[in-house]
Amino acid sequence: MTDNKVTINNQFTLDTLGIISSPFKEKFGIPRQPALAKNIISEIAIAPPYNRIEAFKGLDDFSHLWLTFIFHQNSHKEWKPCIRPPRLGGNKKIGVFASRSSFRPNNLGLSVVELIDIKHANNEISIVIRGADLVDGTPIVDIKPYIPYTDSISHANAGYASEAPSNPLSVSYSAESIKQLQLIDHKLYPDFQLIIEDVLSADPRPAYKTGDDPKIYGVKLYDFDIKWQVTNEQVEVLRIEPLNSKG
Repeated sequence: MTDNKVTINNQFTLDTLGIISSPFKEKFGIPRQPALAKNIISEIAIAPPYNRIEAFKGLDDFSHLWLTFIFHQNSHKEWKPCIRPPRLGGNKKIGVFASRSSFRPNNLGLSVVELIDIKHANNEISIVIRGADLVDGTPIVDIKPYIPYTDSISHANAGYASEAPSNPLSVSYSAESIKQLQLIDHKLYPDFQLIIEDVLSADPRPAYKTGDDPKIYGVKLYDFDIKWQVTNEQVEVLRIEPLNSKG
C-alpha cells in the first residue's frame, strides 16, 4: 500500500518587494475593502534587488493588480480561530478562514488596486496605485496582474458579505475645519478633501456603533488628525489638526 503522507515544511521566508506609502498612519479609518478607497493614491517603492525595470515589463498593459502584503502591525499578536466581522455587527463569531481578518496565522493580506503609473528614474522604481486599503509602511511581498476573465466570477456566492455596504454617510464641515482645510497645501496633499470624505463616509466607527454618537473620533491621514462626530445621521468634520500639534 502506498504511503500518501506528505511532509510539509511549515517555515517559510518571504522577501519584501517594496514598501507602500499611503495617507493612512494607523489602522483605524482604513476602508474595510480596497474598492471603497477610490480616491486614495499610494505608491510602492520597490526594494533592491527587485528594482529592475525588466521585471515589470508588460505590467503597464494591465489596469489592476493583486497585491500580497504583510499585516506587519499584527506580527507580535497571536492568530485567532474565530473573529467578529464588522459586516455582522461585531457580535457574531465566524472562523478566521471565513473572513478577511488581519489576525491570521501568517499575517498575509490580499488586495486588488488600480495601476496608475510605473515610475523609473535613477535606478529606482515605484508603482503608483489607486484604492489601496493599506497602512503607511506596509511591506508588499508579491505583485500580480488582475485578469478579469478568471478573477471576476459573476455567479460567486459571498455568504454574509454578498451585498455591498449600505449607503455612505454624507460629510459636512464645521466653520473651523473649512478654514483649516483652506490652509493645507493641496499640491502636497492632492484631493485631500475627497480622501477625507472617502474615509469618513464609510463610517469607520466600530460596527456596533450606529446612529448619532456624542463621542468625538480622530482619524490620522497624512500629517493630520481629523476630528469628527456623527450627528443628524451625517459625519461632521470638526477640526483638522497637524499631528505634531499639542493639546
